[in-house]
Amino acid sequence: MKLNQIELGPPDFTRPGTVREALQERHSEREFQPRGLALGHLSGVLWAAYGVNREDGKRTAPSAMALYPIDVYAVFPEGIYRYVPDTHTLEPVVEGDYRTFAGVQDYVYTAPLNLLYIANTGRYAGSPLAPEMYHFLAGTDAGHMSENVYLYCASQGLKTVVRAGVKVEELMRTLMLDANHRFVLAQTVGY
Repeated sequence: MKLNQIELGPPDFTRPGTVREALQERHSEREFQPRGLALGHLSGVLWAAYGVNREDGKRTAPSAMALYPIDVYAVFPEGIYRYVPDTHTLEPVVEGDYRTFAGVQDYVYTAPLNLLYIANTGRYAGSPLAPEMYHFLAGTDAGHMSENVYLYCASQGLKTVVRAGVKVEELMRTLMLDANHRFVLAQTVGY
């Protein structure tokens, strides 16, 4: 099986509700059905995390100096994709089931989607930001992104949990990322 680009289409916002209701419903879940996400929900999760929401290309989550150092990787049973916010697509990275690298908890291995927030600290080069701030700022960005996913999931009846545990060395080697890239957070999503 060859992985192909996934055109995400419009996010699913069909379930009515207010921001207050989403905040009240926001919580972590650690039991997931193995069935895959509907395309509209997948689109909504990724758009909420890091989608473009303005004409000037800025995103749903804030980022210091709008440098957007985080790349979002989507880990599915069939392979790993990188989210491309400008085109709202998923680009294939590697074929195969690598969920065992995407976490250390049993539910990660059967959940339909695991998001990886990985910082490319090279995007800070040339900025006035001090290098000792890179990891702090990337962590802040990933925190905003994961909370957006929490709120989307709460508003649409999906389950999610953010996590720090992954098999970092195996994951970075599988993704073929250099030393400028650092794992920041992971998040499991499903029904």
